[in-house]
Amino acid sequence: MTPSALNPPVLDNYQAVVAEFCEFLTVAVHTILYERDIYPRTSFISARKYDYPVRQNRHPKVCKWIQDAVAAVEAELLKGTISRTSLIIYSPLTIPLERYVFSTAHFPQVPRNEHYTTLEVPDPDAPLLPPTTDPPPPNNPTTTTNPPPPNPNPALSLPTLPPTPLINLHSQFRALFARLSTRLASLTPLPPDCTFTLGIELHDRSVRGPGGDGFAGQPPLSGSSPWIAAEPGLQPPSEEGVGGGSSAETGGSSGYGAGSGEGVVEGGSGAVGEGSREGAEEEREPYVSQQGKYLRGGRTVPLRSVEAGPFVMEVWVEEGRGKAEAVQEAERMRKMMMGGAEEREDGD
Repeated sequence: MTPSALNPPVLDNYQAVVAEFCEFLTVAVHTILYERDIYPRTSFISARKYDYPVRQNRHPKVCKWIQDAVAAVEAELLKGTISRTSLIIYSPLTIPLERYVFSTAHFPQVPRNEHYTTLEVPDPDAPLLPPTTDPPPPNNPTTTTNPPPPNPNPALSLPTLPPTPLINLHSQFRALFARLSTRLASLTPLPPDCTFTLGIELHDRSVRGPGGDGFAGQPPLSGSSPWIAAEPGLQPPSEEGVGGGSSAETGGSSGYGAGSGEGVVEGGSGAVGEGSREGAEEEREPYVSQQGKYLRGGRTVPLRSVEAGPFVMEVWVEEGRGKAEAVQEAERMRKMMMGGAEEREDGD
């Protein structure tokens, strides 16, 4: 028997939780791009992950963009700031059509200096145990001992579960990818030339970071950050304009690294980072009226919940309210362009 069989890998610290999520997210992005025909299917190769057949785009620039975007998500996850990560698909007119949401709101909040500390997960099914107390000192007049301090928390304690084997998590990932492939087939087809991006939604600003060094929901929008603010339609509504749990996005599209989204990684075409940023100079009321316009779309398709020890995630798909109209408009524009090209050929 091999040593790995005797001691299988376990999910026992926050660093491992984040690493597993980012590896899963990378595979999920490639899979969605394939299933939704964002790139030609001939540009994907067959691969296996979690003992399940998956697809991976083979274009170096696409792979590099996905790698950089997931690395930016990982950096924010390690800060404990992210509530949700989303893959947003846009129409050629930069209207959000589909949003694939990966909710990590129930990930543990761990200080930065304890990312490799073993996590203790309470066992909800085990009976409560009484608190342990030291036995009283013996009644010996020849010895002098100080009495034990009183127990400051006499409440019952909850037993903890052993570390979760990674094989348990990977089996749930396998089931999630199987469900993803079947459920995506029921969605309305997308128009050609769609773009995409990766976005993040932050925890509410009222929640402080695990290290106590600032608000966990502070948007990562400094000059050196790869993130830019999401367009108003993808910002959670709030009385403060940008929202209690604000959103950001990275650039990404079918043009190899361009695009737009929620909390987006910078670089690329699309609504965020270009014309829509002019909204910062507009009046407050029009901006606020657009907040949350594209969130919670016209149809929500639940996919699966994943729960393995400290790893708790929910995944669902949101179809935009105006998806049917956007598909019809894109088809109309395509026919107009084809008609114009035919007229030019006839004129020649």
